[in-house]
Amino acid sequence: MYPAFAVIERLQANPGYGIEADGIAWVGRNEGMERGLVERQGLPFLPIAAGALRGRGPLAVARSLAQLARGLFQGGRLLRRWRADAVFATGGYVTAPLVLAAWLARRPVLIYLPDMEPGLAVRVLSRFAARVAVTAPPVARFFAAGKAVVTGYPVRSAFYKATRPEARRRLGLREERPVLLVFGASSGAHSINMAVNRDLEGLLALAQVVHISGTPDFEALQGRRARLPEPLQAEYHLAEYLHEEMADALAAADLVVARAGASTLGEFPVLGLPSVLVPYPYAGQHQHLNADYMAERGAATVLEDDALATDFAATVSTLLNDPPRLARMSEAARQMAVEDGAERLASLLAELAKGHSHE
Repeated sequence: MYPAFAVIERLQANPGYGIEADGIAWVGRNEGMERGLVERQGLPFLPIAAGALRGRGPLAVARSLAQLARGLFQGGRLLRRWRADAVFATGGYVTAPLVLAAWLARRPVLIYLPDMEPGLAVRVLSRFAARVAVTAPPVARFFAAGKAVVTGYPVRSAFYKATRPEARRRLGLREERPVLLVFGASSGAHSINMAVNRDLEGLLALAQVVHISGTPDFEALQGRRARLPEPLQAEYHLAEYLHEEMADALAAADLVVARAGASTLGEFPVLGLPSVLVPYPYAGQHQHLNADYMAERGAATVLEDDALATDFAATVSTLLNDPPRLARMSEAARQMAVEDGAERLASLLAELAKGHSHE
């Protein structure tokens, strides 16, 4: 979601793109956190039906096909109602009905693939897109010649504005102590949370810890924090979720432990942030590819999920106790940054929209 927010931010900030303030709407599934996050951005949310097909039984596939047909009808209606000139999709089966509806209505589609390898949905939907934007050059090989364009990962402007001293002040962190940031996906990462829980006192002896746990483990970790001695409680900054403060949390950190979602390819490099990446083992291959891409360039260390129980504390301790190594990782991350990714995507999308509106 956040790559799309970054592109929308650039479209709205540049009058030259010709996008009216009320000319952008978000289409998605009306469940989970998506709607709330979209509405926080001040965008209208338009629900659509969608269903996954891969790895499901015949009955579930039949239901998903029915949902896809329903979503296709809804998508066509939304395109007509909004008089859409273009569709921007960030991949996944949720985007399938709208992409297909746009193709049938002859509206240009721009797909953005943030990861280092496309999943099944993007591979299929790319055939119906005018262009596919990708984060890094190696990803272009998955698509037909001339289809892919390398834009880099689009990062919101808040990440460029954040500075370490101001970020630490706003988050109530001390300037003189190292900061370890730990987080999973939007709903948290249980195995990472349990590793923090198990090794918490040792981590707090090394650094201030900012821990974004997600909802499922938050209450238990609150109890864990309450049982710490008061001096250590002040060093353990636990949050269920961060919204606008996420840029500050990343800017404040000396080291981050996280899953290897696509944001690691964009947000970490912009901030020059060294990382320990723990690919989610049930997300297909793409998180491992993301993590390996960062590690091969010296910006990250990869820790497998099943090694958290034995190697988590030692990995973090080794890095935090080696400032020269962290400095090298930081510089390697900065070398990966593409600072105009959001602008490139906004420009490409506006170009496609103008091309349709002039037809």
